[in-house]
Amino acid sequence: MQTYKLTALLLFLMFFSSCQEKEIEVLADQDFNKNWLFIKDSIPNAEAITIDDSNWRKVNVPHDWAIEGPFSDKNNARNGGLPIDGIAWYRKHFTVDAKNKNKQISIEFDGVMDNSKVYINGNFVGERHYGYSGFEYDLTPFIKFGENNVIAVQLAPEILSERWYPGAGIYRKVRLKLNEPIHIPQWGTYITTPKVASNKAVVSVETKLKNTLNTTENIVLETTILDINNTTVAVSSNKIELAKASEQKEVQKITVPNPILWDIGKPNLYTAVSRVIKDNKTIDEYTTEFGIRTIEFKKEGFYLNGKAVELNGVCMHHDLGPLGAAVNYRATERQMQIMQQMGANALRTSHNPPSTEMLQVCDRLGIVVIDEAFDEWKEAKVPNGYHKYFDKWAEKDLRDMIKRDRNHPSVIMWSIGNEILEQGKKDGWKIAKMLNDICHNEDNTRPTTAGFNYYPASFKNKLAYQIDVVGVNYKPAYYSEIREQNPDMIFYGSETSSQTSTRGYYEFPLKERVSKETNQVSSYDVNIGPSWTYPPEVEFEAQKQNPHSLGEFIWTGFDYLGEPTPYGGRDNSTNGYWNDDWPSHASYFAPVDLVGFPKDRFYLYQSQWTTEPMVHVLPHWNWEGKEGQNIPVYSYTNCDEVELFVNGKSYGKKIKGKDTTTIFAEYNGFKGGTIDSKYRLSWNVPYQPGSLKVVGYKNGKPVATKEIKTASKPYKIKLIADRTTINASGEDLSFITVRVEDKDGNLCPKANHLINFKVSGNGNLEAVGNGNSASLESFQANYITSFYGKSLAILKATENPGEITLTATADNLTSATITIKTK
Repeated sequence: MQTYKLTALLLFLMFFSSCQEKEIEVLADQDFNKNWLFIKDSIPNAEAITIDDSNWRKVNVPHDWAIEGPFSDKNNARNGGLPIDGIAWYRKHFTVDAKNKNKQISIEFDGVMDNSKVYINGNFVGERHYGYSGFEYDLTPFIKFGENNVIAVQLAPEILSERWYPGAGIYRKVRLKLNEPIHIPQWGTYITTPKVASNKAVVSVETKLKNTLNTTENIVLETTILDINNTTVAVSSNKIELAKASEQKEVQKITVPNPILWDIGKPNLYTAVSRVIKDNKTIDEYTTEFGIRTIEFKKEGFYLNGKAVELNGVCMHHDLGPLGAAVNYRATERQMQIMQQMGANALRTSHNPPSTEMLQVCDRLGIVVIDEAFDEWKEAKVPNGYHKYFDKWAEKDLRDMIKRDRNHPSVIMWSIGNEILEQGKKDGWKIAKMLNDICHNEDNTRPTTAGFNYYPASFKNKLAYQIDVVGVNYKPAYYSEIREQNPDMIFYGSETSSQTSTRGYYEFPLKERVSKETNQVSSYDVNIGPSWTYPPEVEFEAQKQNPHSLGEFIWTGFDYLGEPTPYGGRDNSTNGYWNDDWPSHASYFAPVDLVGFPKDRFYLYQSQWTTEPMVHVLPHWNWEGKEGQNIPVYSYTNCDEVELFVNGKSYGKKIKGKDTTTIFAEYNGFKGGTIDSKYRLSWNVPYQPGSLKVVGYKNGKPVATKEIKTASKPYKIKLIADRTTINASGEDLSFITVRVEDKDGNLCPKANHLINFKVSGNGNLEAVGNGNSASLESFQANYITSFYGKSLAILKATENPGEITLTATADNLTSATITIKTK
């Protein structure tokens, strides 16, 4: 849920060098993200107000210094092969007008990665170790009104603080707040919908009120409920006496007539506007987006607004591919829109609290969320992980996550951990109970969960019995056993499959094991990887046979930086990771690659998770030198049957569910070696150049087609924008797909041309990428090598309306130009 202050106050922010006045800017108190000064260096006393920072680099936040690279095998591939560690400083100069000397001044960080220490005018105000936690500090005692002030932030991230790429820097947004002495503080509302019916809903609004004065004050709390059209639908007003120097809570029960419910794919949102009124004057205003909906978890399944919903979920790490960990709303939105196109309706924020932007996106798209807190408790998975801080910080980090996120209608469960090693400890249940109790104390409207991968240890050691809904990682073979032994237990596949593949790369004859020579994985999706992994249809069948399961969350929705499984290894003697398969430095797990291009597996999930008729065919149809040789052809569909044509000749129809395809499958709990998949249709076809076409039929009628043609010589570049008009906000993005095509517009599936970019107008080239998990090219360069015919350029608009023009060129190819409007 989005909560934020609305105020007419302006901050006059002035930047200073040691002896020379710099530019002056005016910002609203919600925006404290521009013109920070940055240096990656362990400078002593860099918090001092007098230090000379005139040569420091000017950056805007959110900022991730590590994504700039360079990639190096000296950096741990487990963390993306990028320079995430080291000491760095951020500083910001600003003034607060002397007329605001009676205000309460605070600074709010949505996330700093990590081990941060914050100073104001040389005074230490606080530290936070967990990079995913948001926090706020009161600066009032140290502010020099009408004079230069300096915020300084020291960071000290470490390698192997996570099992993936965490990023580095002030990577989430920052706000400077000017509050009246009486105000609604950070995360000051808690909205629930205890009664929901078609004709009315009762909305409970619990508001925290803070009085910093040493006098008792009489105020009015007025809460207005607005619908999606910004129309007032209800108002509540309470007279309140606030004790001096205190905080207190006020609960208002507000009836909303004829509520429009928030639902999956139907993101109907309301807004609560909370006003603090004193002497007939509004002195504070605080808004909260929320949804009216009901959730219920039964042993038979999950129910949203009284309707059964199967969770077709994805797990997601927090990085944004070539953009790194620095939060961007549009990039986050694009990720989840692509997931919706695949048919996903649920997200697990693995394995940490998400950005506020991610939850806003899910609220506004209608996607339900499991909000996860930790990947470690006290037992270490990596040398510098959260275990170092658990005893001191776990309770605060968990409470803060829940208080920040509990108004989001998308959030349906709180996860207290993922694959925590305490599953193997006889007393590990005590920590699970402690965390479970904290969740219930902060929010009793949602159940708790966790992802357990030790079976049956997590049950024998009683951890599974301390939470409300049990998540089971990679154990489809045991669903029936779990239900038989625990008939009333509510559970689901919290992490499933982990199939690996590379977009556009095919090996045949089909290989059972992953090739170590190529640093790529076949997109036929048949290779057996690590011991826990298995093909998607193993989970499809397990879910079908166990309809009481709530559903599944695949690992993962998008490829992510770091954890380059099945490449890369582990040295158990040091609990560290080494780069034996360098240059692999990003994952291969997802049905979508690092830049957002679907792999073939995307369509396998789409065939199960969507109803709009679709059909997909693989591989590509450029196999020069293999004329006459049999090529394995697969098709994925949600239709009844599929017919395959090569150059107009039918190779027959296959019926989904009846005709099967034998694929490799061997994993913990299943040692069969192969399975006959009901979810893939296949043919062996003698290769001849031309057309490969599939037609999907329902009730005997053709309803969907997909055709691939053999491409001739690469001829031209084609640019395709996801949006041709974007906002001139300084933050909005346009994602440009860059295709190498033949003269007839067919994708050249083996093209690997170096594409050069030039940008002019009111924008810049923010990042480039190609989805190759082993590519060492910089995301910050103005060029990128096509990977199996495709690459991506990301444009960012300035704050000046106009146009951005991108030109792409390559040797021996016709260039292309595209123009994006900004307004």
